[in-house]
Amino acid sequence: MKRKPAPIDQSRRNLLKGSLAVGGMFALHSMMPAWASPKGLAHAPATKNGATLSGEDIALSIANSSFSIGNRTGHAVTVNGSLPAPLIRLREGQNVRLAVTNHLEEDTSIHWHGLLLPFQMDGVPGVSFPGIKPHETFVYEFPIIQSGTYWYHSHSGLQEAMGHYGPIVVDPAGTDPIQYDREHIIVLSDWSFMHPHEIMRTLKQSPDYFNRQQQTLAGLLAGEGQDIEERIRWAGMRMMPSDIADVTGATYTYLINGHGPNENWTGLFEPGERVRLRIINASAMSIFNVRIPGLSMTVVNADGENVQPVETDEFQIGVAETYDVVVTPREDRAYSFVAESIDRSGLGRATLAPRLGMEAPVPALRERPTLTMRDMGMGGMASMGDGEDHSGMDHGSMDHGDMSMRDPENAPGIDVNPGVDMIAPNPADRTGDRGLGLENVPHRVLTYTQLRSLNPNPDPRSPSRELVIHLTGNMERYMWSLDGRRFAEIVEPIRFARDERVRVKLVNNTMMTHPIHLHGHFFEIVNGQDGHQPRKHTVNVLPGGYVKFDLTADAPGDWAFHCHLLMHMHAGMFNVVKVRPMEGEPT
Repeated sequence: MKRKPAPIDQSRRNLLKGSLAVGGMFALHSMMPAWASPKGLAHAPATKNGATLSGEDIALSIANSSFSIGNRTGHAVTVNGSLPAPLIRLREGQNVRLAVTNHLEEDTSIHWHGLLLPFQMDGVPGVSFPGIKPHETFVYEFPIIQSGTYWYHSHSGLQEAMGHYGPIVVDPAGTDPIQYDREHIIVLSDWSFMHPHEIMRTLKQSPDYFNRQQQTLAGLLAGEGQDIEERIRWAGMRMMPSDIADVTGATYTYLINGHGPNENWTGLFEPGERVRLRIINASAMSIFNVRIPGLSMTVVNADGENVQPVETDEFQIGVAETYDVVVTPREDRAYSFVAESIDRSGLGRATLAPRLGMEAPVPALRERPTLTMRDMGMGGMASMGDGEDHSGMDHGSMDHGDMSMRDPENAPGIDVNPGVDMIAPNPADRTGDRGLGLENVPHRVLTYTQLRSLNPNPDPRSPSRELVIHLTGNMERYMWSLDGRRFAEIVEPIRFARDERVRVKLVNNTMMTHPIHLHGHFFEIVNGQDGHQPRKHTVNVLPGGYVKFDLTADAPGDWAFHCHLLMHMHAGMFNVVKVRPMEGEPT
């Protein structure tokens, strides 16, 4: 007989003053919350030490802390002194009051990512509230009207990159349709000892500074990567086929629940148990490819919304997305949980095992991916440098000057200025694509077209209009924008009428993947699953492609709309969505 799903294990990891060898050297995390510690075989109730917070009144304190990995210590911004922040566990149907006190010498905020609430409680300074001043307290108060896996983070400056993030789990009011015996929360993130403002300055001065996987002269002479002809073609377009991620493993350590790869965070199981993994990508700039070698995963929830089970071996998770998967390890052995960065410059690693101290082989980093003509928005054309004959293509028109790649006729509405270095000439619907670098791996990979909502979509109406929004940028200048206009330059917000049904088409005119997030709403991805389209709050838009989603603008107010790559948002890929209230409603 299946056991009733129990609360997350609350046993606290012992804090040591020295190093501890269990499959490598453990770093010292004096602020590690209990939920992020290795799990025991039995679930313990919530403790009073702040590791898990629940109930109707919750107190959060934001302050500076130190954070250590290996033998290095850096400055972090933490919530209640922990990194990641405390787990907030709520129940659908309750009300919650969260008193947030700012102990920093600068403004701060908390955005409740994915939670549906009044816009004044959304936590975006300058959009929905003024922010939380130093040494002041702001009380967020709202009803909990949904269930699922979510997270929270700062929306002030670049604090999110410094550790200001944590998980939220909302248990359903009734029976959970997902059956499981045990759960683990897995928060993926990236950490650098370089201050995020210094990272931003570096990118502005040298956008490829962190890209250590470029083709070298020695590689070119050895016949590795592009041949000389292809190298000249790409150089003529001022594009780099290895330009997959702005910030890489050259400076980042990839964390799982605040633990580095050598620390071997371990989640325990008993063979035969159904284990639910609530996976949250809380990183600042890192898209991950997630797999558990030797163990298939059944995806049961995406962005907090239940989906019909899909079995897979790997999936790409954009920044701010969440996926719940169920795994059933039947053997008495360890399995490696691997979160490999999209550019394969590094990975986060954890272990699922029957006992602490066990390890499984950690796969080597796979060969770095390279961009193709499809990523340029050349539709279904084959990749450049793939060995096929492209002599019939008009490469010359692409090499000469940049206007051939910036033809405004391909994208009416874009402000073609120095901040736009490319307009995709023939963008393709890429919702069925596996994700950058996963096109040819020899196992199953999740795609958006496989996601089918467990319940029928709540609004069966057809959209009354289509709105096209272009994702634009200039990598060489490190400028990011929407429709060619950075947020500081945008005069007009995006406007919707209350309860208007709109189809939004996001066209990616850059050669980078952008996770796009709309606050305060869920939307249905147009993926062929009519009536059961997956409902999400964040969607990955692949290079040179587009994604369509249907939106019911049912939440009046002002809402942030932006790329969730933190540096891209900070640079200007951001706007405000205004939903007009109905007549008689308060503004």
